[in-house]
Amino acid sequence: MARRKLSHEGTLVLDCEGLTKFVDDREPAVALIGEARKRGMEVVISALTIIEAVHQGTDKARLAWVLSGVRVVPVGDEEAKAASAMLISAGLHGRKYAIGAVVAEMALRQRRPVVMLTSDLDDMAKLCGDRVRLVAV
Repeated sequence: MARRKLSHEGTLVLDCEGLTKFVDDREPAVALIGEARKRGMEVVISALTIIEAVHQGTDKARLAWVLSGVRVVPVGDEEAKAASAMLISAGLHGRKYAIGAVVAEMALRQRRPVVMLTSDLDDMAKLCGDRVRLVAV
């Protein structure tokens, strides 16, 4: 497998798929997160990502362990308004893209450079533009 280069310092954002693959102990997500931590990057998720990622089959002990090692960013009314404005600018509807917009808005507020592990490359590119480096998981 080709190695994907990560920045030194900065922030690594996990969307739903990034968090799910980390909780499920799947490569290459685990390796990328480990490499990011070695490089001094902070690993963050949106509080809404927890809701989106968790299901009946989720290993609750593993989830608790993963969450203890990441920063969970809360979502308030200002963040919701900013995410809503991003959806409008991107021509997307909140019914389908609400959580993605919240994750994108949160990513844009993190210490740069920002890298996001995501399965939604097209949607996140519409929301984040070139301000966040997207890595497929």
